[in-house]
Amino acid sequence: MTIMKDQYGPLFTSWKIGNCEIKNRFVMTSMGGTNLLGWMENNHFDKAGADFILEVAKNNCGLVLPGCQPIYNPMFGQWLHKNDKMYEDLKAWMPEFHKTGAKLFVQLTAGFGRSFTISKMMEMLYTNKALRFLAKPVMDLDKITASASPSPNRWSDKVPSREMTKEEIQEFIDSFALSAKKLKDAGVDGVEIHAVHEGYLLDQFTLKYVNKRTDEYGGSLENRYRFAAEIVKAIKKKCGKDFPVSLRYSVVSKTKDFRKGALPGEEYTEVGRDMKESEQAVKFLQEAGYDMLNCDNGTYDAWYWAHPPIYMPENCNLEDVAHIKKFCDIPVVCAGRMDPKVAAKAIEEGRIDGAGFARQFLADDTWITKLMEGREEDIRPCILCHNGCFNMCHYKGVPNDQALSDSLHLARCAVNAETMQKEKHYIRKTDDPKKVIIIGGGIGGMEAARVLKLRGHEPIIYETSDRLGGTFIAASAESYKGKLRDLLTWYIRQMEELKIEVHLNERIDDLSRFEGCNIIVATGAIPRKLNLPGFEKTIEACEYLLGKKVGKKVAVIGGGLTGCEIAYELALQGKEVSIVEMQDDLIKQTGVCLANSSYLREWFELHKVPVYLETALKEVKDDGILCTQNGKEIFIECDDVISSVGYIPSPLGEEKGKTTFVGDCKKVGNLRTVIWRAYEAAMKI
Repeated sequence: MTIMKDQYGPLFTSWKIGNCEIKNRFVMTSMGGTNLLGWMENNHFDKAGADFILEVAKNNCGLVLPGCQPIYNPMFGQWLHKNDKMYEDLKAWMPEFHKTGAKLFVQLTAGFGRSFTISKMMEMLYTNKALRFLAKPVMDLDKITASASPSPNRWSDKVPSREMTKEEIQEFIDSFALSAKKLKDAGVDGVEIHAVHEGYLLDQFTLKYVNKRTDEYGGSLENRYRFAAEIVKAIKKKCGKDFPVSLRYSVVSKTKDFRKGALPGEEYTEVGRDMKESEQAVKFLQEAGYDMLNCDNGTYDAWYWAHPPIYMPENCNLEDVAHIKKFCDIPVVCAGRMDPKVAAKAIEEGRIDGAGFARQFLADDTWITKLMEGREEDIRPCILCHNGCFNMCHYKGVPNDQALSDSLHLARCAVNAETMQKEKHYIRKTDDPKKVIIIGGGIGGMEAARVLKLRGHEPIIYETSDRLGGTFIAASAESYKGKLRDLLTWYIRQMEELKIEVHLNERIDDLSRFEGCNIIVATGAIPRKLNLPGFEKTIEACEYLLGKKVGKKVAVIGGGLTGCEIAYELALQGKEVSIVEMQDDLIKQTGVCLANSSYLREWFELHKVPVYLETALKEVKDDGILCTQNGKEIFIECDDVISSVGYIPSPLGEEKGKTTFVGDCKKVGNLRTVIWRAYEAAMKI
């Protein structure tokens, strides 16, 4: 029997989208990578995506939306409606899905237009005429990036978007209808059109700052929303008026210009869809035939609204979505850092109809079941890092700087190594239980211990300090990092629940006492120190995060992610902070999603935080720092200096024989590299 707190009750009530009844108000919104019909590859029935979707459905999600399916596949130029075999495979699988009581809507997208994520390789393919011609059958960038009107790409100045022709528009509309019919015939419960949302192609037609057309697809509201309207009309004509069609919808664009978003609370002039237009647009879209609006805010130019990093407020889209519900008579779902308690209250009050959640399913696909059973403390939390699921990275001088494996394999999870990669990350019970010594009780050490114990081994953790957590204690210390503290709490609870032996306040300097044992070294890294006059006067980043007091004026040396997050925290506290960075941009590092990095860059700009780029520290004095910039010396006055100039691996012993290094003591990375390496090391014993 399940136990459920009253505060979640409204989330477990049924509702309808058209004539389709949904058993509860939980909606798993679509995430690239969780696709049923392939992603950036030959279209096919995707078993890995299907397994993930089925697990979510088995764990009590009411409405499940797999990853979006491009009508025209960017890779190989395939039209989605032309592969009959995958629809037959889908049809054979649907009865298994429906046994769960969940409903499935497949999200269909017209594509990306100017938001298409351009890499260095794509720039090379596009700018070289011969390569562009040769690559066309595999990746026709001219067609993929076409938009409502000629416009700059979000990621690259070298691959601009041309205007789509009316013939191309009609070709897309026809394919939407044909694909929807095949999905209906396969037993899918509905489709969602992606989207008048997030600045994707269909949204680019609606947005005045992108759409400068003078034909029937430009100008008036009716013309700009015509493409989206004609799609739903074509689907209804082909599938019948009772076949549900949802629309992914951004209520307000929150956009100031190309590549410039508007932050929460900022006063600005909207260049995209403002609330007044949205009030009219939802009526128009409902009249066109849409049965539901699946809502948030933003565009790729203001990406942090649709993909909120940890700096964004919880429930950041709720007020706008609740407002827009007043102007239509179809169900409205709200997504974007939703707190289940807040969502339940909003549903009870009739302000929204459903609550959209996405990345939390990647961190823990059983989380709704745990919520039902009153086991909230067992839910592994999403920390909104985007390191595994969506780490498209952008900074000055590059388009998308992302590993090809990550580009092709989205929807992985930094905190859960098993998500969407169970073919290589899965718990395999051991036939030969061993005692395994783990040196270091940080996240890497605890993840290794957790996996070892689940496999049947006997891990023993030795930790120098008086508590578990290692550098993650400091990394989760900022006021806005509650989700990281939740993850730390989850790990410590796992150690207790699994009854893992832990020795605190026990420093190990010599591994010889464990001779013959399997040993995992997870001793982390030590701060890098600069050989500069006065550097000893600086406060190391972790020192500050663990409570070291600073004065009113603070200079942060190092504009990577850690330094910027510290500067953000200092500014939130009302400190006068300056950032000094040797590179030509802040957060010039791979693995940090543009949704995260653009928020910080734009926040510093809005709040006039002094940022000194291409600037090198020369000397730390009692009343400030002496730096060099463009060959000139500058002096920045401050009370304290925080050093965030990187870390150096600090292993113990040698990695040989039965001794394995994991985490930052092997190679400094991020939380994803720490957790995944620890998982893999534990699986090899």
